[in-house]
Amino acid sequence: MPEERETLRVGTQGLLGETPALIAFVRTVEAGSFSAAARSLGTTPSFVSRSVTRLERMLAVNLVHRSTRLLAVTPEGEAFYRRIMPLLRELGNAGDTVQHHGKPAGHLRVSLPSEIGRLILRQLVTDFMPKYPEISFDISTTDRAVDVVRENYDVAYRVGGVAPAGLTGRTLTHLDMTIVVSPAFVRRHGRPRTISQLEGVPFVRYAVEGRPYPIRFSDGRRVLPNGGLDLDSATAIRDAALNGAGAAYLIRRIVEDDIGCGALIELFPYVELETAPLQAFHPYGRSASFRLQLFTDFVASVVKANRQAPANSQT
Repeated sequence: MPEERETLRVGTQGLLGETPALIAFVRTVEAGSFSAAARSLGTTPSFVSRSVTRLERMLAVNLVHRSTRLLAVTPEGEAFYRRIMPLLRELGNAGDTVQHHGKPAGHLRVSLPSEIGRLILRQLVTDFMPKYPEISFDISTTDRAVDVVRENYDVAYRVGGVAPAGLTGRTLTHLDMTIVVSPAFVRRHGRPRTISQLEGVPFVRYAVEGRPYPIRFSDGRRVLPNGGLDLDSATAIRDAALNGAGAAYLIRRIVEDDIGCGALIELFPYVELETAPLQAFHPYGRSASFRLQLFTDFVASVVKANRQAPANSQT
């Protein structure tokens, strides 16, 4: 028994002394290759590979299967990753526990939908960043569903949907939707007067991987729009609608200025559409850092401040 306790003690001390190797292993699992892990860590693939090999020798197990074209995590590697990943995440965020009494600092890598990014950019620059000058940002404004873990994002904000595997989600608010057309479009095609007529109206559709999104009404009705132009960006859809390419189903906030000046006409303004949740996703097991909590609260406050009350429903 004394020998077993001594072996365990020495083994634990050895593992505690291998924090860089543990980080290299976790990043390899998340990034999917030694090269991608090395890029995210600012080191070389050979260093990452040697670090993982050293862990395997210490643990006397294979953590990953290597080949010239593929790196796969073994069952033992997956179990090890799930145990140490939350610990390393918490260690990385440990400094945030004292920042409540000091100046929040650090870097945030953020993914925002293109139009939500446009909405918050001015107040980010004029309000948030002057208030928290020690927080820096790397912000990607895209409607693409980024891989939060493998692309090393701290958070991704998305409209609609459920949390992808490995991510936890927080709903910030619900966004009003609208259907809009340009005056030129109405002159060419007329203005539909009933919801059933929408099926014959050409739309600029929001589509991901060839699947267009349906128009959802709060009473449960669904209409799959028709159209010859599918786009995967709200910014592009708005621009196409402004140029008369078709009707568009969009977040109301991003076109309300266009509606106000007459550049777009809102169809069925008194018929209530189903709202869309704005959610913040971050890796499962990673506690949101103080700086991330501050930024997420800021995003929520900006979007909520701009959200109009739902229109009265008309049957």
